[in-house]
Amino acid sequence: MDTLKEVTIYTDGACSGNPGPGGYGVVMIYKDQRKELSAGFQNTTNNRMELLGAIAGLEHLKESCNVTLYTDSQYLVNAVEKGWAKKWRANGWMRNKKEPALNSDLWERILQLLDHHRVKFIWVKGHAGNPENERCDRLAVEAAKQPNLPMDIR
Repeated sequence: MDTLKEVTIYTDGACSGNPGPGGYGVVMIYKDQRKELSAGFQNTTNNRMELLGAIAGLEHLKESCNVTLYTDSQYLVNAVEKGWAKKWRANGWMRNKKEPALNSDLWERILQLLDHHRVKFIWVKGHAGNPENERCDRLAVEAAKQPNLPMDIR
């Protein structure tokens, strides 16, 4: 019998300029409990913030869970669901013989989290009226506007 908790996570990333100051927003829902997370960084990219949002949500879980993770990042969904990230790792973080895979530090963290949780990624269209995705976007944009943002470590 499957006794893992069922958790829903919505994530979004935002960046003002690419690279530029950016942030992520996360909404986590378990039964009637709700938690919001966000953080901002200087000199980052939209893709890094999309990945960090998913990482933040998954790392916040205190035990293995069944997770449905909603994101408007096709980069995130495709790299996981189509096996690209695992292939990049197997190839020494190379996309092909000449191009390194970007954000390998974050992909490694995601792959480790996917070994710990059962995660189903669902793509949602951004800025299309999904209330939780819209909330994540507002959290991400607000986080990116905070003063004295830390540097994004790459």
